[in-house]
Amino acid sequence: MEIIPAIDLINQSCVRLVEGNFNRQSNYSTDPVGVAKSYEEIGIKRLHVVDLEGAKAGESRHLGILRRICGETRLVVDFGGGIRTRDQVEQAIDAGAHQVSLGSLAVKHPEKLQEWINAFGPVRFFLGEDVRDCFLATQAWMLLSEMSWQEFIKKWSTEGVLNFFCTDIKRDGKLSGPASQLYRSMLDQNPSISLVASGGVSDLADLLELQSVGVSGVIIGKAIYEGRITLDELKDWIKNAS
Repeated sequence: MEIIPAIDLINQSCVRLVEGNFNRQSNYSTDPVGVAKSYEEIGIKRLHVVDLEGAKAGESRHLGILRRICGETRLVVDFGGGIRTRDQVEQAIDAGAHQVSLGSLAVKHPEKLQEWINAFGPVRFFLGEDVRDCFLATQAWMLLSEMSWQEFIKKWSTEGVLNFFCTDIKRDGKLSGPASQLYRSMLDQNPSISLVASGGVSDLADLLELQSVGVSGVIIGKAIYEGRITLDELKDWIKNAS
């Protein structure tokens, strides 16, 4: 199971929201590139970067930081937030993103994603399922769609996309533990996908629990910033896993 730290960006800084609420924001660092480097130093290989401003505005606002992270580290980075056009997909890839992470667009404008899959290949996309009561939320989690997570996975896995991550919105930013049963159901019904857990992770015991579920990776944000999981502990985890 791969450890994937999250860097969520607003105003060029690392932040965390609670349940995606922009009015419940905590600020942690004004040096996201330095934070990325600190992860690389302990053996982290992959990073999840979210342009929260971009997600709200509908256009990327932090491509410069993405370019610096990819240029100054060897981290494999997925990047999302505000990507609405093919040109924006190309800009993210040109800036160094290994994958483009998408959520709302895959729900609201599937024809666009289909076009991009044809152009760039399905491996370029990391699809996010932001789940509230089994249904997918869109537009920076502000709207609830009528699409269930079952329909979402079935549709896009049929099109060749096998890389998914899932956030239980009610747990995100609360350090209340991961949605293990939800992830187990997803994998039981879709054994061919690669599923990354996101949201709620609070300590090493949560990592052990997720490892037993069988997810391929876990995105961790607030637990690191708040010191609930230290970089030294992650370094030992990575060393023991190798």
